[in-house]
Amino acid sequence: MFEGKTYWIVGASEGLGRALAEQLDGLNARLVLSARTESRLTDLAAGLRDAKVVPMDVTDRTDVARAVAEAGPVDGMIYSVGAYEPLAAQEWEPETIERICETNYMGAMRVLGHLAPEFARRDYGHLVLIGSLAGFTGLPGATGYGSSKAALMHAGENLYADLRKTNVKVQLVNPGFIKTRLTEKNDFNMPFIVTPDKAASLTIAAMRKDRFQTSFPTMFSWFFRAGRFLPKRWFLSLMS
Repeated sequence: MFEGKTYWIVGASEGLGRALAEQLDGLNARLVLSARTESRLTDLAAGLRDAKVVPMDVTDRTDVARAVAEAGPVDGMIYSVGAYEPLAAQEWEPETIERICETNYMGAMRVLGHLAPEFARRDYGHLVLIGSLAGFTGLPGATGYGSSKAALMHAGENLYADLRKTNVKVQLVNPGFIKTRLTEKNDFNMPFIVTPDKAASLTIAAMRKDRFQTSFPTMFSWFFRAGRFLPKRWFLSLMS
């Protein structure tokens, strides 16, 4: 499925995106690697078989357009960008919250604004959006992050609704806690936390299937999905 195909990983410098690059390289995919930090991308590409570095700031419309042109034609794109700060409403930091939303949601809209119409026109392609279990329902301390991931997940549903009868494959992958520099900011227990390598393996397994949406770890995801239907007081009491 991946051999000889070109996948653009947006958010490839750290965590899940970096692990995806390493594993897809092992499956003989050609890669385009994007993130803001060029040095991290260059370091990653040096250890891969066939990888092109295209630095990109997804919060900058002009820079996204430049990167799309530089990346060239691709068979698929994985949006694995994740800005996060554990902030409650009482600690609201306007610039931080806006940056999180710009990065996690609007950044995806800027990239998809170029790729989705092109994929639809040529009737071929693979779009993978990395959501989060936090996008299923409101959580304490997730101001900005939860809502931006929920918006991204809804955007994935819209894309799937429009493209499901075409040859453009749209998928949404919603991980739980992944052991990265972002989750190191948390000061609470994180059940079922997985390594980036494990999360990448589960993501690639999902990409091989025809299923639109995959959430993991499975049992933990049931709790979050059920949270959309439980009375909010009950769900938040269980969370605490």
